[in-house]
Amino acid sequence: MADVVVIETENAHACVNSLGNAIGMPQLCDAWFANQIFWLVVALAAIYFILTRVALPRMGAVLAERQGTISNDLAAAEDLKRQAEDAEAAYETALADARAEAQRIGQEARDAIKGDLDEAIAKADEKIAERTAESERAIAEIREGATGSVREVAREVANEIVQALGGNADQAAIDAAVDARVKG
Repeated sequence: MADVVVIETENAHACVNSLGNAIGMPQLCDAWFANQIFWLVVALAAIYFILTRVALPRMGAVLAERQGTISNDLAAAEDLKRQAEDAEAAYETALADARAEAQRIGQEARDAIKGDLDEAIAKADEKIAERTAESERAIAEIREGATGSVREVAREVANEIVQALGGNADQAAIDAAVDARVKG
């Protein structure tokens, strides 16, 4: 066994100078490979257990929580989108109803105005007809009065002319001549 210790010490001294400093890169010294591999396996096992027992479950929980939050946010966004579409449809329906109501009210107003206008036109036509009849009666009266006045004037003028010419006027003959001439 002393021989084995001496060999290992000699192998170990092959990588160290007389002052105890490493010659070159210690990681590449073949005498230390077994020791380095052992501690590499221990370190990797420790990292593996730490990751699998502590870090990865926490990361998994965070990822699951994020996925849940994202799913909830997407569901909420879809719900809000559906509500917005429903609100838009309700708005469009209300707008169409309002336009139809406005057209109906406008048509009723036009019909009412047209009815009032027709009534006013009928009253105006009636008044115009009354005034026209009154005017025609007045004109007829004026004509009758004018015709009577013309006959009177014609009789007087004829009587005066006959007297001016030195004759004796027969009133019946003058009336007959004036009536014949006025009738046409």
